[in-house]
Amino acid sequence: MISLSSISKDEAARYMGINGAPDGSIEAMLDRCEKLVRETVRPNYVYREAAISFAEDGVHVEGMSSPLTGNSVRKHIEGCSKAVLMAVTLSAEADKLIRRAAISNMAESLAIDCLCSAAVEQACDIAEKEIFSEIDAPYRTWRFSPGYGDLPLDIQRDFLLFLNAQRRIGLTVTDNCLLIPSKSVTAIIGISDKPVNKGAKGCAVCSMRESCEFRRTGKNCRNKG
Repeated sequence: MISLSSISKDEAARYMGINGAPDGSIEAMLDRCEKLVRETVRPNYVYREAAISFAEDGVHVEGMSSPLTGNSVRKHIEGCSKAVLMAVTLSAEADKLIRRAAISNMAESLAIDCLCSAAVEQACDIAEKEIFSEIDAPYRTWRFSPGYGDLPLDIQRDFLLFLNAQRRIGLTVTDNCLLIPSKSVTAIIGISDKPVNKGAKGCAVCSMRESCEFRRTGKNCRNKG
């Protein structure tokens, strides 16, 4: 289990589409909702380290039934001999909280939704720090998720089976390759004993870059610039 001492309200406000500092009423709502989210969600994660190999049909993860396909992930973990596959979730309580709020107050539901989005990214950061406090990884790449670049979302099912994520943290995937609970993230991190080129990050490899609302306002979902 992961403990969140606070959730970034600045990030949540940005996800809400707010430019600059939120006004007093929105700030007060974010304060209320932030406390509610922290008291309700149960962040948790699972991971597995495995050897990887490169072949014409993709990157093979030892113990995983299907290879990771596409040039983006191959380039991302080029030079690595092992990888960590991880999954992080805020639990089903996050989805329930968002739905309950939507019945009575759509503004609060939006605030809670965006706070949960900020929270799951913070949970990923904490999980990664804990994982690599236990694993000897002289050099590693950043997190690369299904859906980035040309790594297809349909790898999610094999990803979760490899991690036994349904039994261990209650994480499943729909026929449309969406994670349930929705406030969840899967990712692969390459490990090497030599310095690695971490490559492009953010908009450059995102499959949503052409329709992203952040990009239309000159921003992105990884930073404020």
